[in-house]
Amino acid sequence: MMAYKFRLYPSKQQEQALFRTFDLCRFTYNKLLEKMNKSEKINKKEIQHSLVEFKKEFSGLDDVYSKTLQYECHKLFGNLRALVQLKRKGIKVGKLRFKGREWFKTINYNQSGYELEQTGKRYGKLKLSKIGKINIRCHRITSGAIKQITIKKTAGKWYAILITDEIYKKQKGEGQIGLDFGIMNFIADSNGNKIKSPLFLKKSLKKIKKVHQDLSRKKKGSYNRKRAKQKLGKLYEKVENQRNDFMHKLSTKIVSKNKLICIEGLNIKEMISKKKNRFWNMRNFLDCSWAKFASMLKHKAESAGAEVIEVNPKNTSRMCSSCGAMQDIPLSQRTYSCDCGLEIERDVNSAKNILALGWGFVENETASSSMKQEAITSSII
Repeated sequence: MMAYKFRLYPSKQQEQALFRTFDLCRFTYNKLLEKMNKSEKINKKEIQHSLVEFKKEFSGLDDVYSKTLQYECHKLFGNLRALVQLKRKGIKVGKLRFKGREWFKTINYNQSGYELEQTGKRYGKLKLSKIGKINIRCHRITSGAIKQITIKKTAGKWYAILITDEIYKKQKGEGQIGLDFGIMNFIADSNGNKIKSPLFLKKSLKKIKKVHQDLSRKKKGSYNRKRAKQKLGKLYEKVENQRNDFMHKLSTKIVSKNKLICIEGLNIKEMISKKKNRFWNMRNFLDCSWAKFASMLKHKAESAGAEVIEVNPKNTSRMCSSCGAMQDIPLSQRTYSCDCGLEIERDVNSAKNILALGWGFVENETASSSMKQEAITSSII
């Protein structure tokens, strides 16, 4: 599956129709949740069938495409499943909440009710049932059949996210690499290369603080407050776009050169909670988005047939990558010096250890699978 995100340019009339569709879908979601809360036994078919009753009772729901309303039931049960999974993991969570205007951000056209027309190299028309043909900027050509379209509004801009059945494919390389994540260096690899952390949020922090202050002075419900909120949203959107662009390019480059990628299995929540890590600004931990980068690596490596292995990072910065000796070094010391004569950048040394641990995992897996194969063969004989 492939996802394409394109900018929409609706007219004022179309924008009003989109806002109305959002409001009616939010109303439907809340009514379905109310029905579920009142039910003694939760039955998805019964709750979904209640859409027929709602349409008879509230005539305005006829202004929304039927499958778009049905998807709200799918969304509700998807949220319920996510809540159950969190509870199973021991995380304290409450009940599903009713959606307010600010918390309802997307509507979906699933399988039908849409049509994309290319009118030029970069522009086209997206026809949505009950709304009309909306101008769309297609900055790249889509491949495969469109299976679903999600309409979203962020920071005063409208977007369409197109999901197609195109098979996502990347090319892998022949190398093997270990990656150490950090704040000063976003990654240091086992080949001695280092990529400095861009810290996009930190660079935009002065502007964001200024707009936050400006927003706090505006009267609630006023047009000026709405404008200030949009301005703040645009700043955050820019930071997110910069970060995503950086991580997409870097992850693609790493996968294109390697068939084995070994990374740290980090627990970000635990890292933030540790007192010793208060030496670093906690905002910088979150600004790096290591978990998101690891997810991108895994997704692209899977499509290319490469392998990503997460290893326990414990003692990887303390252990010598040459002789295996252990030593305690303070965080401020950036060079690792060992009695065996090795003198190396601290993060590069850690990356080499991560690669070695990953290699050990691969060899153990290969050995165990070959032993299983031998056992099966001998039992057949």
